[in-house]
This record gives sequence, C-alpha cells and structure tokens, in this order.
Amino acid sequence: MDLWTYEREQWRAGYETLCGVDEAGAGPLAGPVYAAAVILPRELDIPGLNDSKKLTEKRREALYDVITAQAAAYSIAAVSAAEIDEMDILNARMLAMQRAMDGLSMKIDLALIDGNRDHGSRVSITTPHVCLVGGDGKSASIAAASILAKVSRDRYVSTELEARFPQYHFAKHKGYGTKLHYEMLDAYGPCPEHRRTFLKKWEAKRP
Repeated sequence: MDLWTYEREQWRAGYETLCGVDEAGAGPLAGPVYAAAVILPRELDIPGLNDSKKLTEKRREALYDVITAQAAAYSIAAVSAAEIDEMDILNARMLAMQRAMDGLSMKIDLALIDGNRDHGSRVSITTPHVCLVGGDGKSASIAAASILAKVSRDRYVSTELEARFPQYHFAKHKGYGTKLHYEMLDAYGPCPEHRRTFLKKWEAKRP
C-alpha cells in the first residue's frame, strides 16, 4: 500500500502541514510511555518505512537516523511511570501524544493519530486531528512517529534504567512482563520506575 494515501487526502482537503503521531510502551510494567510527532517533507521516499512493530530492532535504529535527519520537524515526549499510576495508562498515552505535538517547532494544520482514541477521562487531544486505526502501517507520517517513539523508549529503558537498576535486566525485556522480569520482581520487589497499578495481580500473589 502507498503510505502517502491518507496524507494526500488531507492535502486535497486543504490541510497544508500534517504531522503523524504515535506512542510506544503502553503495555510494559515499568518505565515511561513515549510518543512522537513527525512532520515529513511531502512524498519523501524512505525505503523500508513501516509500522515499527513489523521491523527488526536494527532496522528501526537505522530508520530512526534517517527520519530524524530528513524530517521537516519532529518531537519526542514521555509520561513517567509515576504519572501513569496517577492518571491511568489511557490518559497517559493521550498526554504523551499531546506533549509531542506541543513540542513541534512548526505549527501544524492537522495531526494524523494512530488508533481510535483521542481522549481519556481526564486528558484529551486538543490539536486538530483525525484518528486512523492501524495508522502506523497505513500512513508514512504515523509510521515515522511509531519508529521514533519505539526507538526512543527502548534506548531509555536499555541505557538509563539498565544503569540505574541493573538487577532487573531492563535491557533484555524493555520493561515488559516477561518471565525474567517477574523473576526479578519476585527477587527484588518493585523499583521507583515500576508502574504500581500494573503490578496489582503480581502483588496479590505475593506471600
């Protein structure tokens, strides 16, 4: 599929400057949720561009460098584990995406947002936008945002959290609820970067 189809529809409708928006890290037990907003030059050809989940880590890393070098503008934002616990993950995802859009150096006319949600109980996307289910595999702008969000989060967890809390082996599981991660939780208990609201079932099973 041509990844510029949805952008062209919006350009024809009169929206000049578009950004794609996506988030990464909604599911892990620890660490922030990240989001990125990306404005690409029109019809920019980025070979191999696709939904970040369909790419290898090595390919994502290579595309990250291409996107950040060639984007007209981009912004990456995060919402911390403490904020996630305070407001819930849906609101945190919305906040991360809005923070990313707010951080752009260019004014946008319309945002293309991955998924079907644009608000939680407390946080709503305030930038003019359309939601696109599966957008990270249908829109070049959203695919680019998905890669920046995913790579940024993985880098943070694998370096920053790995260095601060080496006993949990964050570089191996990226904070997701793997067997190894739960074994380390059993051994050491949660650290300040764990999302306590995500650990209720685990805590209920503790002796």
